[in-house]
Amino acid sequence: MISNYNYRPRVYFLWTFIATYVLWFAGAYVSFQDDGSELYMLLMLPGLMAPFLISLVMIFRSENTDLKKDFINRLINIKLIQPKILPVFIFLMPLSVLTSIFLSLPLGESISQFQFAEGFSFSTGFVPVLFILLLAAGFEELGWRGYAFDSLQSRYTYFTASLIFSVLWSLWHFPLVFVNNSYQYEIFHENIWYGVNFFVSIIPMGMIISWICIKNRKSIIAAIVFHFIVNMSQEILNITQTTKCIETGVLIFVAAAIIVYDKEMFFSREHLEA
Repeated sequence: MISNYNYRPRVYFLWTFIATYVLWFAGAYVSFQDDGSELYMLLMLPGLMAPFLISLVMIFRSENTDLKKDFINRLINIKLIQPKILPVFIFLMPLSVLTSIFLSLPLGESISQFQFAEGFSFSTGFVPVLFILLLAAGFEELGWRGYAFDSLQSRYTYFTASLIFSVLWSLWHFPLVFVNNSYQYEIFHENIWYGVNFFVSIIPMGMIISWICIKNRKSIIAAIVFHFIVNMSQEILNITQTTKCIETGVLIFVAAAIIVYDKEMFFSREHLEA
């Protein structure tokens, strides 16, 4: 957070939501057309890039040299990543998934969930799914950590900023429910509660990613890598939607444990007073 710059979170989130919603709802319409089953991604990709592009506009039109330098440093300086955080960084999400599978077994879910998935749980037209998962992690965090989160923490404690961000991040995904063959479309049509679980699960995940980023001195690289690990952890095993509901409970527990462990940081007001 740059102390000599007046962040504008309302402006940022307003334009991010407008840009993404317009493009994604248009993409949703095209995805159901006979001649648009491939072309819809030409609308979806710019919508995915919106958080990053609007961050760039707000940063480089700010005429604030410190803000620009801080963004570039957090983007390219790998030394910001703290070695002692790496084990959490790498293993937190895979272990959460494995724990969720173990907890699901007494409820009748199959042990075959420990097997690698034969393919991805959704399709993305002519763009490879793995590439989309990487792009999602990259463009989202470039925007969320490039400007969005700092803009919130300039006005709130880390806890409140993380919570507000997580709720907004969840709502940002809403248009995907209407996109043919998207993950969100598929699970909502399988069971509406699976869809609700997806949006609820984003909230503790947003809190966790915010903490990972802060503990790595706000490294955007750290946020991108962790976000990609999250994406891959959801796809690599043959995990069921029932288990993903259990996983949401596991993530809520993990997020709560992190907040209790680091409560001084989460509830500190020193950065606001400064």
